[in-house]
Amino acid sequence: MIRVGKKAPDFTAKAYHKGEFKEVSLSDYDGSWRVVCFYPGDFTFV
Repeated sequence: MIRVGKKAPDFTAKAYHKGEFKEVSLSDYDGSWRVVCFYPGDFTFV
């Protein structure tokens, strides 16, 4: 179960970076600080 203050599970997602889409995973950034933003209503007709 995901909990505040605990280590996040590794995952892979598509990201848009420098004009192209690519696959990134949380483990790609081990050893550095990370901020994960999630917009559940993005690109929807809300």
